[in-house]
Amino acid sequence: MQIWAGLGNPGPCYAMNRHNVGFMVCDVLAEMHPFGPVQKKFQGWVREGRIGPEKVLLLKPATFMNESGRSIGEALRYYKLSPQDLTVFYDELDLEPFKIKVKRGGGAAGHNGIRSTIQHISEDFRRVRIGIGHPGHKERVTGHVLGNYGKTEQDDLVQMLGAIGSEAELLAKGDDARFMSDYALRING
Repeated sequence: MQIWAGLGNPGPCYAMNRHNVGFMVCDVLAEMHPFGPVQKKFQGWVREGRIGPEKVLLLKPATFMNESGRSIGEALRYYKLSPQDLTVFYDELDLEPFKIKVKRGGGAAGHNGIRSTIQHISEDFRRVRIGIGHPGHKERVTGHVLGNYGKTEQDDLVQMLGAIGSEAELLAKGDDARFMSDYALRING
């Protein structure tokens, strides 16, 4: 079994924030693949299902971004899984909008949800970093991250989420390089 956690903040006022793109990924994966109903567990919302032949637990921590690791750590301990069984989807300022990079391990790079996850389980987990772009000035970062995707970004957002869902089986199999390459082909036509 794998745990795929999407990071975000709970509540309708945050639903379309760039910071909530991890939650959006979980929702799309649950729609595109066979997943059961939402359950409240591990200080968050979970759905059990499959992506290809792999059993996956989708987790959306309800602890707010800065405490995401509490929820993720609780789920890993309950299922007796290691950090290697975890994939975290989250927003990344240092990537161009809608670009994706997959990597295992590393630091938090200023992301509080990742910092919390590292504190609770270690840094040896897979990350799917989803580009939201940098607003250009440090003082604009918070507004950008907590801002909603704009009307002009909606089509790109839908295309990105659909491409992640379509190529998710490659991630489930552990073929990160092919996932990134096939994702880029779908996005770039």
